[in-house]
Amino acid sequence: MAGPTTFRQTNATFSGVSGAFRIISATASGTTWRTGITEGSYNRRVGNYRVSRIAVAAAAAALALTAAELARVEPRVLAQDSSAADVCNIQTTERIVAVGDIHGAFDNFVAILRAAQVIDNRSRWIGKKTVLVQTGDILDRGPDSRKAIDLLRRLERDAQRAGGRVVSLLGNHEFMRLVSDWRYVSAGEVDAFKTGDSAQYREQVFAALSQQAEQRAKTEGREFDAAAYREQFMKELPLGMIELRQAFGPQGDYAKWIRERPTVAKINGVLFLHGGISPEIASLGCEGINAAVSKELAALPPPEQAASLMAASETGPLWYRGLALQKEEELTPVLPTTLEQMKARAIVIGHSTVLPGRIVSRLGGRVILIDTGMVNGEFYPGGVSSALEWQGNMVTAIYLDRREPLAAPALQSAAAPAAAR
Repeated sequence: MAGPTTFRQTNATFSGVSGAFRIISATASGTTWRTGITEGSYNRRVGNYRVSRIAVAAAAAALALTAAELARVEPRVLAQDSSAADVCNIQTTERIVAVGDIHGAFDNFVAILRAAQVIDNRSRWIGKKTVLVQTGDILDRGPDSRKAIDLLRRLERDAQRAGGRVVSLLGNHEFMRLVSDWRYVSAGEVDAFKTGDSAQYREQVFAALSQQAEQRAKTEGREFDAAAYREQFMKELPLGMIELRQAFGPQGDYAKWIRERPTVAKINGVLFLHGGISPEIASLGCEGINAAVSKELAALPPPEQAASLMAASETGPLWYRGLALQKEEELTPVLPTTLEQMKARAIVIGHSTVLPGRIVSRLGGRVILIDTGMVNGEFYPGGVSSALEWQGNMVTAIYLDRREPLAAPALQSAAAPAAAR
C-alpha cells in the first residue's frame, strides 16, 4: 500500500492514502476550520468502498422475509407532514432558527434547541410560530441519530399545530445511507435498532445465507468452511445491523422520510442547504435542484453507479465546499451571479465544520457557515453546539453558554415581509 500523501490546494490541506483524500483544514478570513472526512468527489468514495458479499446477501435476505417478520422489526416512528411543497418560497415575519450538522449528537442537539427556546425541558415544542431549519447530516459518527430523527419528526407535527414550522433538509450522509454506504455508522446507531428478538432474527438470516453459501461452494467445487463463514457473518452484522439496514433500505420508513426531505429551502430570500450552491448548478434554481435530487433518490442506481448523480457530485448541493473553502477574493466576482440565478440574497450552509466551533459570516453575511462540530470528541475536537437565530434585522449566534450578535448585512439589509408565510 502506498504511504500517506499530503498536499495543499488553494487554502486547504489534504492528506490521504491511495487516492482517498481527507481535507484536514482550511483557512479563510483568518479563521481555520476542519471540514471532516471527505474526498474530492463521491466517485473516489465509491471507487474505494467495497461491500462484502455477506453484507449484501444479508441485506437482501432480510428484505425478503415475510411481511409479518418485517412488521415485527419495522421501526416505529411518528407520522410526519412533508415540508417540501412550498419550501422554496417561505415568507415569514417570525423568528428563524437554523441548526447545522448533528451527526448523532442527540443530547447536544436537544441542548441547543433548549438554549434557542425552541423546545422545553421535556423536549416539547415551545417555539410558537418559529421556523426551525436543520441543514442535514443527522446521521453517522455519533451514537444517537435515530433519536434525533425521531425528535425532528415529532417536532414537525407539533410545530405545525402551533403555527410554526420545521424544515429538515437533506445532507450528504443521508444520501450515503440511502446508497448503502455504511462506513461511518457508529456502534450506538446499530444498538438503537437492536430488539429482544434481534439474536433470533439474525440466526434466521444466517441459516438461510449459510445454506446458500454452502450450496454455491459445492456447485463451484470449493470447500465450504462453515466456522469461518459464521465468524465473518457475525463480525459484519452485529445485533441491530440487519434492522438498521431494513429501516434505511428501499422500503424502510426512515429511508422514506429521508427521500421526502428537500435539498434547498428559501426563507425570506435566504437559501438554506447542506453543502452549497456551485456555479454549475445555480441556474437550476431552488425548485430545479430540489426536483433533480428528489428524482435521483426515487430511483437510485446500484452503489457503484451512484457517482454519476448530482446528489453525489463534488459540485452538487450536498457536497460542494467552495463557499466555505475558497478565498473571499475568489468568490467575490462569482457569488453575485450565483445569488441572482437562485433569486436569493444570502446562503446559509452546514457541511464544512468551523473549528474551534463558532458560526462564521463571510462576504458581508452573504455566506454563513453554521456547522460548528456539534458531535465534538474524536471527530471534531473543539466542536460545540450552536444555532443561528434571525429575527427582523437581528442576527444572533446562539451557543450553550452565550449569545453573540453576528455581523450579517446581507440578512439585515431588507425588512422581513409584511405578511406571514
